[in-house]
Amino acid sequence: MTVLGQIMARKVGEIAERRRALPDAELAARLRDAPPPRPFEAALSAPGGPLRIIAEVKRASPSAGAIEASLDAPAQARRYAAAGAAAISVLTDGPGFGGSLDDLRAVRAAVETPLLRKDFVGDPYQLLEARAAGADAALLIVAALSEDGLSRLVDRCGELGLAALVEVHDEREADAALRAGARIIGVNNRNLKTMTVDLSTSERILPLLPEGVKGVAESGVRTPEDARRLRRAGAANLLVGEALVRAADPGALIRELCG
Repeated sequence: MTVLGQIMARKVGEIAERRRALPDAELAARLRDAPPPRPFEAALSAPGGPLRIIAEVKRASPSAGAIEASLDAPAQARRYAAAGAAAISVLTDGPGFGGSLDDLRAVRAAVETPLLRKDFVGDPYQLLEARAAGADAALLIVAALSEDGLSRLVDRCGELGLAALVEVHDEREADAALRAGARIIGVNNRNLKTMTVDLSTSERILPLLPEGVKGVAESGVRTPEDARRLRRAGAANLLVGEALVRAADPGALIRELCG
């Protein structure tokens, strides 16, 4: 089983446990008085627009191991917001990334910037959780879902007012994302089978996206030269995590990447 398959299998048990503690109907009731989501899609650039950064809060990853185990999520998010990040991604997976929904809630209380819940979503329950915790968008990974499942989750995001950032790794997955109605497509430069990174994945796929679809280059951006390379390929938005968490001054790195 692939790393992604193992994670999705683990998620089934996690969601079942949380659902027993807080059923769907009770969780949905919490949304009745929730403020409207912030405009995640509008915060991103269209092709040819200014380069914008989705800055990520994460403590660890399966590929990098521990990055910064003691990272203060709201403090890091405030640094990102002050530097002009267009949006903030918050990892909420615990075993693989050291995150939680509590991180998402804390970041929501700390900044006004649009937030992405980054997790391994396979059940509409997770979208209710995302909305209840203050997310404005949710990550959906094509490789983790059937085509019907992806379409249902994209539709459910729309019903809840969440933007869907649909992640792809190749042309076939990009076609599936478009068929599901994706308006924001993230091209992950990391091969989930080998965990290696190749920026040419974004260079190959981003130019294929039709007008009206916003593209995001994900993974592997560490330096201003990486940003310039992806910019030349047509990237208008970059999702950057590990490099920002490791940076002595993440705000300065955001400004350098945008510059």
